[in-house]
Amino acid sequence: MSAAEWKKRCQDEWTLAGLASPDGLDWKSLYEAKPFGRNLLKNPSPYGLGKDKPPPEPELPEVPPHGPPTFQPDADFSGWSTSTEDLPFDTSGIPEGVVVCALPQSSWFSLEQTVDLKAEGLWEELLDDFQPQIVIQDWYEESQLHESIYQLHVKLLGADKSTVIAEHRVDPTEDLSVYSHTWKEVSHVFSGYGAGVRHVHFLHRLKNQSLMSSFSYTRFTGTSVTVKPVKTGS
Repeated sequence: MSAAEWKKRCQDEWTLAGLASPDGLDWKSLYEAKPFGRNLLKNPSPYGLGKDKPPPEPELPEVPPHGPPTFQPDADFSGWSTSTEDLPFDTSGIPEGVVVCALPQSSWFSLEQTVDLKAEGLWEELLDDFQPQIVIQDWYEESQLHESIYQLHVKLLGADKSTVIAEHRVDPTEDLSVYSHTWKEVSHVFSGYGAGVRHVHFLHRLKNQSLMSSFSYTRFTGTSVTVKPVKTGS
């Protein structure tokens, strides 16, 4: 196929006819890169689990593990920047005068990535004028560790990576009276967000809990940031 034929194929399949594009844009390479519909996040399922099967039940070892306490889940988090924030001990339910030997230590385990939209094949005129849908999806485990076990904060950023053009937050409350231990979906569609978007910053936080040598955590799977060729700009 000629360069003109590749351009027409892209414009027809992605309904981009009439949209300005940079001179010399390699439409063949762009088509093969699949900037639309492809998950732009790296390592979306570090635990090797899929949302189509329920998360596995926690395994209780016959012999308590020895060694230093664990503060981070054992998984491959390559592609993610991770951090842990210890939370204050909850002593609200302890009667006065009661001696406590140990309390569970809760913490937020944060994972974040920044997607460079231009590096993924999108261009300025497309992002500024066409403003395609930017779709966020995530699945977190109903771990029953606390009534707050998951938080999400996604920002659409400018070229400087600090200017916030649009953002979306999620902080659900769990119903601890019902135990189903399933994956819970969180999703959002950014549209009509205005000009200047060049990066997507994705951050979610999941609750962990440790007590002496035991460690429990909240897992996630199927995290995605995708761009769809749906015009939402003016």
